[in-house]
Amino acid sequence: MTLIDTGWRDDAETILPDLVALRRDIHREPELGLQNPKTLAKIKAALDGLPLAFREGPSTTGLIATLKGPSNGRTVLLRGDMDALPLNEDTGLDYSSNTQGAMHACGHDTHVAMLVGAAKMLCAKRDQLAGTIQFMFQPGEEGHHGARFMLDDGLIDPLPDAAFALHIMPNAPRGVFTGRVGPLLASSDVLSITVKGAGGHASMPHDAVDPIPVACEIVSAIQSMVTRKISVFNPAVVTIAKIAAGTTNNIIPETAEMLGTIRTLSAMQRAKVAEELHRLAPGIAAAHGCTAQVHIEPGFPVTVCDGRAVRFGQRVVEDIFGEESWITLDTPIMGAEDFAYVLEKVPGAMFFLGASHEGDDWRSCCGLHSNRMVLDDSVMARGAALHAAIAERFLAQGFDAV
Repeated sequence: MTLIDTGWRDDAETILPDLVALRRDIHREPELGLQNPKTLAKIKAALDGLPLAFREGPSTTGLIATLKGPSNGRTVLLRGDMDALPLNEDTGLDYSSNTQGAMHACGHDTHVAMLVGAAKMLCAKRDQLAGTIQFMFQPGEEGHHGARFMLDDGLIDPLPDAAFALHIMPNAPRGVFTGRVGPLLASSDVLSITVKGAGGHASMPHDAVDPIPVACEIVSAIQSMVTRKISVFNPAVVTIAKIAAGTTNNIIPETAEMLGTIRTLSAMQRAKVAEELHRLAPGIAAAHGCTAQVHIEPGFPVTVCDGRAVRFGQRVVEDIFGEESWITLDTPIMGAEDFAYVLEKVPGAMFFLGASHEGDDWRSCCGLHSNRMVLDDSVMARGAALHAAIAERFLAQGFDAV
């Protein structure tokens, strides 16, 4: 296919050094949760002097920067998340995190930089825009429901006509965008189960009610439940990642606690798994003279991408970078993402951008959330260009551009 638009690509390459500098500055000072004041200050400094209106809310340090073109047409939202992960960095980079227990191991520093780059390029062409663009800088993505808080605070009111997000992927082909129609990422809920028995001496288990073998039986039964109660065509993943019980070698404890996650690809299956767990664990515990309390902490919903938005994004990628720069994912990814809250209210899509280094075997690169994850900074030019191109074309043509 003949490339029909290289303008955004060229503009993005021109400002790439600024994006790299911003990304690395954010990377050095990662922040966790809903309050990212240092990152917010860096974003505002990078956007200083641009024709943007800022909106902030009481719940987070999230920012909506709004750019209005000369006409009052459509509105499109572009999102970049800001927060880091609670782990120590072991990359050896000269711009490694200098904050103990925090690292940008999910690429959110690049998401911010790419969105800032798009804002700069779009502001430079403000007079050519056929509507309004909302740049959503969002903290608290890593399990803190930042997008939901920003929605609840009214920062995205009125809602846009479409919403798009990019997520970097270190173990994927460099510079290639991927996406799919329908469920892209799973819901994710936190599961905790407490089994209560009766403590006693390890030499006399018959005089106690040991909760540990009961907990082990529940773990095995959960795996059977998933394979026998849940359709393989609408899957679920239930993982018990932690079991804690006891204090020493010769005491049978009173309780055993389990902690894990539940991931599904539909609201229906999400509810069904919860129902089955509330039935299964107490039933097994009761059979052994124990009790079991099940608690499920709701996490992010399923990230569902609108078909029109995905086809639109694919067309823009192929027009700017060529057909070889797009891959349609065969299956969803069972990770979770709180951009799902936005996509519950607004038609849109999230795309992934491969960021492995040129010449590396991307299959063996350290993945997201690794303490050794590294990225190729240069792909940020592609991300910023796609953000800008999607916004410009959607404002001009809407989903009719597909």
